Amino acid sequence: MRVTRPPRSFSAPIDAAPADPLQADALWTVAPGRAEIRRETLTSPAPDEVLVRARHGAVSRGTERLVLHGRVPAAEHDRMRAPFMSGGFPFPVKYGYSTVGYVEAGRPDLVGRTVFALFPHQTRFVVPAEAVVPVPDGVPARRAVLAANMETALNAVWDAAAGPADRIAVVGAGVVGLLVAYLCARLPGADVTLVDIAPERAVAAAALGVRFATPDAMPQRCDGACDLVIHASASAAGLATALSLAGLEATVLELSWYGEGTVAAPLGGAFHSRRLTLRSSQVGQVSPSRRPRWSYRRRLGAALALLADDRLDALLAPAVPFFDLPGQLEQMLAPEGGSLCPLIDYPDVPGHPGAALQRRARDP
Repeated sequence: MRVTRPPRSFSAPIDAAPADPLQADALWTVAPGRAEIRRETLTSPAPDEVLVRARHGAVSRGTERLVLHGRVPAAEHDRMRAPFMSGGFPFPVKYGYSTVGYVEAGRPDLVGRTVFALFPHQTRFVVPAEAVVPVPDGVPARRAVLAANMETALNAVWDAAAGPADRIAVVGAGVVGLLVAYLCARLPGADVTLVDIAPERAVAAAALGVRFATPDAMPQRCDGACDLVIHASASAAGLATALSLAGLEATVLELSWYGEGTVAAPLGGAFHSRRLTLRSSQVGQVSPSRRPRWSYRRRLGAALALLADDRLDALLAPAVPFFDLPGQLEQMLAPEGGSLCPLIDYPDVPGHPGAALQRRARDP
């Protein structure tokens, strides 16, 4: 992807939070590389709805980078709509799908509870009560922002049909790749290696108890005989590495999404003689192996429960205050940003000093 020069920033005043409690601030992407915070008015929650005040959020480095630069293919505009997204692709659009907050009002059994919602980056919002999932007691609110990524990883493991004692390579040590390797390493007897070109990502892998190797070191480990390879690097070189590691009649599961990009797949060499299967996986549908019995809500609840492991805190980057997002979003989404999950902290109470900060927009 072409790297644009860092845009100049400008400031415009944003009023302090109004007395009306049913207003909120939301992050909108309004042009390539340009985001701004907009004030929105909310409706009071109905009996079957809840009013949520956001506490923490997460940014998807891969998908939201494509959204920020207007690179969602026109043919995918409808399928790529996130729950509760506003606007439309390419711009202006309010996008995002990882928010943890507490219920301020609405259905009585949920008031005061910490919940996860697939909602864009916004300080407060009203949604149907069924659209929020309570965070388990053993999962801190900040770690719970990983639920969307864990849900993707869980669905991928189902799609891949990973099993005990399998020799598995996961190529790409981003957040999703790390979580896939973490889940696979918990299979009895599984031999799992996380592969990435950046040696420093071995630190996060070690924190999760996962073996790490660079691509050059992998042939010595498996000699093209992996039972399963899962690719999550979002690069052509990573896909080539994944195909080279797959054994006879093995599956290479493709988790990366390239937006408008065209990626060369090296289907010469031993691809046909090894009778390899290259298969896609996408979290928008529950894996066919579970679809007859699993709802989206059940899958998200399972992903939240899987976050009850203190080691997963190693995947969280230092938080950026919500009102600083327009000025820092480009840096947070940079491909070289590392293997950690970009984290958002929201003002916690009405009248928080953050609500009186200036709007930061982007001027390319």
